[in-house]
Amino acid sequence: MKLYDCTPAPSPRRVRIFMTEKGLDIPLVQVDLRNNAHLSPEFRRINPLCEVPALELDDGSVITESVAICRYLEELHPDPPLCGRTARERAEIAMWDHRMEIEGFFPVAEALRNHAPGFVGRALSGPQGFEQIPALVERGRARVGLFFATLNDRLAQSAYVSGAAFGLADITAIVCVDFAGRVKLTPSENLIHLTRWYKIVSARPSMSA
Repeated sequence: MKLYDCTPAPSPRRVRIFMTEKGLDIPLVQVDLRNNAHLSPEFRRINPLCEVPALELDDGSVITESVAICRYLEELHPDPPLCGRTARERAEIAMWDHRMEIEGFFPVAEALRNHAPGFVGRALSGPQGFEQIPALVERGRARVGLFFATLNDRLAQSAYVSGAAFGLADITAIVCVDFAGRVKLTPSENLIHLTRWYKIVSARPSMSA
């Protein structure tokens, strides 16, 4: 088993944090996104979507998408549980993880990929090129502000995004918060619940993965 990774990219970071929390040591294969290695014929054979992460199993089959990889690893290594133990916990963590991705990750990507010079002609990830739309930058930034507020409201009611204990939704959330720094957006200290949670979670050893 090996994980196709790119250290600076946020999506594979989610999987690396998950792996570290599980105590798993899976070999990493770096894919140089800046030099378009993900668009090469060799990598397209691994993942036709031209995205990382991608987990190649021992039989040569490949699992893509961060959440799918994490859930696969959770099935193999259920302790410590990061996706929930009961049906309700699993559903709630999946719900919040999806919200963190839709309301946090996607808006940051929208603001970044429609502005940064490195994404000219690559405003959307995937095998097809798309031109940047500058008008989407401000919309993305505004959505990130709403994401911070949503996260703060959730953490006013719960110790962690995932519930009573740290889990997958927290991993996605903190990766999104850190990713927002790429577009120079950080949560206000007035968001006291988010600030409290961020300090606790960012101190976990897995965050350096």
